[in-house]
Amino acid sequence: MEKERVLIIKTGYSEILDVENHLKKVSLGDILRSTALLNLYKKSNVTWLTDKSAFPLLKQNKYIDRLLYLDFENAIHLLDEEFDTLINLEKDKDICRFANKIDAWNKKGFRFDRKLGKTGAFDNAFDILSLSISPHLKKNNLQTAQKLLFEIVGKKWEEEEYVLGYKPNNKEIYDVGLNTQIGPKWPIKSWSKKNWDELESILVKDGLKVSRQDKQSDEILTNLNKYIDWIDSCRLVATNDSLGMHLGIALKKKVLGLFGPTPHKEVHFYGRGKAILPEGYKKCIPCFDVRCNEEELCMESISPKTVYKEVKNLLKNEVESSLY
Repeated sequence: MEKERVLIIKTGYSEILDVENHLKKVSLGDILRSTALLNLYKKSNVTWLTDKSAFPLLKQNKYIDRLLYLDFENAIHLLDEEFDTLINLEKDKDICRFANKIDAWNKKGFRFDRKLGKTGAFDNAFDILSLSISPHLKKNNLQTAQKLLFEIVGKKWEEEEYVLGYKPNNKEIYDVGLNTQIGPKWPIKSWSKKNWDELESILVKDGLKVSRQDKQSDEILTNLNKYIDWIDSCRLVATNDSLGMHLGIALKKKVLGLFGPTPHKEVHFYGRGKAILPEGYKKCIPCFDVRCNEEELCMESISPKTVYKEVKNLLKNEVESSLY
């Protein structure tokens, strides 16, 4: 019997609960968590169309039969092919116009609405599109990104995990990895160097082996596979809301995610971690803004001592669970 032919379009230009990204900044973390969908298509023939910068993240993935980057030549070839299912996870208008023209029996995700002249949705993606363009709905959303992704294709998410292609083969050298850096899209997601310095000092004084992202070599910081190797060498990762957080989740590490302007409820830690939020009630979070209008950034109200306590709790729970 011939395998179902599936085309997935995910370039990372727009996140699952974000609006169209006109600057075409690629969210590698959102691409990675979208790989949870591949668990539904293990027996299918999957083509994944993405941005060229995401290739190292997706190559060697056992559930992707053909990995293509988005360019004119590949687009022309795909328009000449037939698919059983198209899943377009991008809201970019040009990509949605392209998705409209793909020859596929079933179409899921986002499309271009010619009458309204803007991004629209196929079937099950209407609610998610409405959610992504409404700050009020987004702020009150309680569903994880994975649950919403599965709804797009009409399936129920049963805690299927990310599927990472590259398989590191490292020993855990460090107790704690401090993933200090973030991408260019959300500069106010970052926790200050002062806080990272204080946390590192507390952890080292407690006898823990600590490694820090911003103290790594250029090779680790610029080569995605080396970066994955570094994360894999840590038992626990304390991190901003970033690609490093999603890689930690994919590698089944203990993960503590520091959140402020972005929504922590979209992220699922699979019982191996948790979100740490600004201390005290902050009615503005999550604000989804790239600039802050408050006197103090919400991230600065997360105390290094609070993060330290959560690190100790997670490591303690890991030791206790290994005894049973």
